[in-house]
Amino acid sequence: MSIEIEGSALVKACRDMIETVLFCLPNAYKGTIYRIGKPPDLVAERITSGVMDRERNTISWGLPELSEYNPPGKAWNDYRDDPSRPLEAMGWCVEKQKSWTAEDPVRDQRSVRLQVEGIYEDYHHMEPVLVHKSDLHLDLYPAMEFPRNYNGSVIWKDSEYVVVAVIKIHFKPQTITIGSPETKVIKRLSRSLGTELLSYQLRQDSMNAIQQLAKDRLNACNILADSLRNAITKSGLIFSLVKLEISRLRDLWEETLLKDRGEKSRKREAIRNLNETLEEMTEEWDPTCRELINVQNRFLELTLSPEKAENWIEMQIVCRWKVLLDKRAPSEDMRRGVWENLKRLKDSLRFGQDPEIVASYCGMPEDLKREWVRLLYKDYDHYSAPMLDRMIDLLSRKELSIPSKEKSRKTLIQLKALAETMNQLEHNTNFLLRQVLNGGSNGLINDLLNNISSADKEYSDYLKNAYVS
Repeated sequence: MSIEIEGSALVKACRDMIETVLFCLPNAYKGTIYRIGKPPDLVAERITSGVMDRERNTISWGLPELSEYNPPGKAWNDYRDDPSRPLEAMGWCVEKQKSWTAEDPVRDQRSVRLQVEGIYEDYHHMEPVLVHKSDLHLDLYPAMEFPRNYNGSVIWKDSEYVVVAVIKIHFKPQTITIGSPETKVIKRLSRSLGTELLSYQLRQDSMNAIQQLAKDRLNACNILADSLRNAITKSGLIFSLVKLEISRLRDLWEETLLKDRGEKSRKREAIRNLNETLEEMTEEWDPTCRELINVQNRFLELTLSPEKAENWIEMQIVCRWKVLLDKRAPSEDMRRGVWENLKRLKDSLRFGQDPEIVASYCGMPEDLKREWVRLLYKDYDHYSAPMLDRMIDLLSRKELSIPSKEKSRKTLIQLKALAETMNQLEHNTNFLLRQVLNGGSNGLINDLLNNISSADKEYSDYLKNAYVS
């Protein structure tokens, strides 16, 4: 079982995704999407490629290059890891279900051209598109045979996902690195592509079911239930984007306070001190210390509420320090310094809501400060339209001296409108389910189906605009 949808719909979905990535990432200039066929052959077939012109205004489409992956594609046994031939990034992405970033093409161990022709490929990132096995109803095919790797082990045996496609994005030299923001954007968009392909798949399945079973209302309800699940999933993403924007506003607020006080970031200072302590504790490369340094640096990139950030520090940083201190038994002064910096790190999480610090800031009225801080540092566990309305209202006030507040206000307005659209989509889907079960009129059902399609398109357009901005 794999994603098997009508050719023009597949090409359109792939072109939309490539177009979104190329316009979102200014250093990207080419994108290709490969479909991965059904097991056990897992034929990797290039669907479409797009190349951005130098002015970044137009994308040229087609399959101009000679490639083993052009139709009819390349079977699994021909691109999987094999000691007798060069390694391919495609084999890694499909078997491991993980991305591959060629940040240094000269040393890229999976550059086929470098190994065969002595010519290194360009800088690129490859991302597998994953879909839940349950969404493809693979549990209905217990006898399905999954392929094996060179060592004879069945791939994807313990995974919840299958790979249905692979995205490859080419970048200008030295503008892509492993784990960079660009790779995270591509990963997020790959999930969106997986959802869109699955949506096309479900729509095509529904048409086949209608043709074959005519008035079988039970099957129609199962298809519509999938649409409801997609709506709920998208609503969850909207809430995540709202929290992300509030976290960004929280960072801007704390930067404003730090600038007003002429101070450096207490959070970064604490992490810097902890990292320096780790450097002092070892005279040579130590994987344990390096791992802790990476974890601490990663914390600076996270956007969490104070409560969740404190839990993250306790689970990811403090626990590792306890093990390390017991293992290394450093001096009492060093041990005391570590715990003091860990305390400073936790205290820094609420820097922006510290009563004395907030009171010392005279850049806005007291009543505005109190409500602004309350909204920024509240731990939101569900979507709240009144909260969002109040946040939008505060951002429109001239007295609020926060950088980029107008951009944030527009973003929250868009997210609120999108949330309302998704709520209406969920309402329509529930109503449609009842109509199908009870034998509703065909005209009403067609109208609601058109509404659902419009809502899906609006959501897709928003994602493109959000990443571009």
